[in-house]
Amino acid sequence: MHGSAPTLDSYLQSQEKKDLLRFLTCGSVDDGKSTLIGRLLYEGKLLFDDQLDNLKSESARVGTQGGDLDFALLVDGLAAEREQGITIDVAYRFFTTDKRKFIVADTPGHEQYTRNMATGASTADIAIILADAYRSTDLLTQTRRHTYICSMLGIRKLVLAVNKMDLVGYRQDVFEAYVAKYLAFASELGIEHVECIPISALRGDNVVVPSANMPWYHGPALLPYLETVDVVGDDLGRPFRLPVQWVNRPSHDFRGFAGTIASGTVRAGERIKVMPSAQEANITRIVTKDGDLDVAVCGQAVTLVLDREIDVSRGNVICSADAPVLISDQFEVHLLWMAREELLPGRSYLLKLGTGTAQATVTSLKHKVNVNTLERTAAKTLQLNEIGLCNLSLDKSVAFEAYADNRELGSFILIDRITNQTIGMGMIDFALRRATNIHWQSLEIGRAERAAQKNQKAAVVWFTGLSGSGKSTIASALEKRLFSLGRHTYVLDGDNVRHGLNRDLGFTDADRVENIRRVAEVARLMAEAGLIVLVSFISPFREEREMARTLMNEGEFIEVFVDTPLELCEVRDPKGLYRKARRQEIMNFTGISSPYEPPENPEVRIETAKLSIEEAVRQLLDFLEAGAPPKA
Repeated sequence: MHGSAPTLDSYLQSQEKKDLLRFLTCGSVDDGKSTLIGRLLYEGKLLFDDQLDNLKSESARVGTQGGDLDFALLVDGLAAEREQGITIDVAYRFFTTDKRKFIVADTPGHEQYTRNMATGASTADIAIILADAYRSTDLLTQTRRHTYICSMLGIRKLVLAVNKMDLVGYRQDVFEAYVAKYLAFASELGIEHVECIPISALRGDNVVVPSANMPWYHGPALLPYLETVDVVGDDLGRPFRLPVQWVNRPSHDFRGFAGTIASGTVRAGERIKVMPSAQEANITRIVTKDGDLDVAVCGQAVTLVLDREIDVSRGNVICSADAPVLISDQFEVHLLWMAREELLPGRSYLLKLGTGTAQATVTSLKHKVNVNTLERTAAKTLQLNEIGLCNLSLDKSVAFEAYADNRELGSFILIDRITNQTIGMGMIDFALRRATNIHWQSLEIGRAERAAQKNQKAAVVWFTGLSGSGKSTIASALEKRLFSLGRHTYVLDGDNVRHGLNRDLGFTDADRVENIRRVAEVARLMAEAGLIVLVSFISPFREEREMARTLMNEGEFIEVFVDTPLELCEVRDPKGLYRKARRQEIMNFTGISSPYEPPENPEVRIETAKLSIEEAVRQLLDFLEAGAPPKA
């Protein structure tokens, strides 16, 4: 093709009358994904002059095909990819034929980069699963995992491209044996549409035109199949949904709500509802950069102007008034875990759903899925690249739809609150019934009244530090002093609570997170009663201490870091625990075989190596009187 390759934006804006097909290639390492895409572009005469010239020069410089064109170089753009011969990041390429335009996501095959593969799959209409006929006649774990992820993400049509047929002599029996095993696996996942094509990406067999080397195969070549496969969804026929991305107010006389229509059709004059507030209005204008529209459809980016002022913000969903989206704060979800650190049920994460964000906690992990056998196994946590079925609880109700009905409003990502890294992605199956059956009971007497009756202000004094640092000793001494002053207090001690409320929990990271979550909820209830609550727990993780802080009113949570060096704690060792931990008789012991994350900005720091118990209590009383007075 003459000229230079266009940018993606200009490509999408051109040839608008042609259907757009988004597909991805995935499989295992060294199965020829990048070579397949390069061969498809070359044989289909879909390369621009500058792309072809660059391919020739790069093949001569760093190619691996002995002077022939190395088609993988068209896609493997990172230096590390070329050096290692693998795909690391998702590489997007776009091209057009006489019948259709395409965007292809070439995704990594290495297990380490499964999260990148899932990213590419999240927007695909079709997935091409590559299999290596030469390497193995059995299904590889990555083949199973990628197929499962495609199924989980709602990709309804797959292509099984059995590659490297040239290395097995183009044998029909090899192809058919592999296909039989794959179709049996796909059937267990409920996948009904799989097109199986024998190919050689390197030699070009069945990539663009039927291969003379496999006269026994009577199906389509890959490119003709992609040009004609029907992937028209029913998003246009679904109710109207627009997640609000931006409140557009360039001047005092214009206020519109911008976003991309996720499903359905909308017309000027139509009645809409904004969720979750359930306020209604009429659309007066549908504004685009090319002018106003009378009608807008799924996939279009628009700004809606309403006939009256109502509260609409980013994260809300504008929808049909007569068919609004659902709202809930608790869901059953399928979750793909993408972080090296394990999932910790009970820990607070950030959830991004559509254009909105909320705090989310995995309240229970029902099971995880073995992608090889599809067996469901009990689990307390998820490791990197594992998939599980979970219950998810949010701190507020959000507008949503099941993923099977709407990808945009049914998919989410989880984000670590400390590092801001994406650590998981999931799909909503449905809202939990309890979310609509349980309602908050308003009470006429609140914490302020209860605290006033006790002539004090409620507070949660949270002692954290290593075992043996002196937390319980100082908390007990502080309570005794407050009691003598007529204050109403209660101490929640780590060991005491584990004799009752938390007796079912161990000392794994997951159990420690749940331990603190439960205690934080109890402390909140006691603060609601107007008490001064003294919490003495190691509470080793910053995220859980921060979670506890968010449960309390502003200024009510007082973090006290009992700062005692590990060496001094071991010398004290009042319960003999450090000696047992050093002998490996106790596993997951904080400071020895399990980490402790010290507070970065505690309200009070007590250095017990320098202060007596009486001096520590005096320091705390001074803070309570000056910074967070318990007295009303």
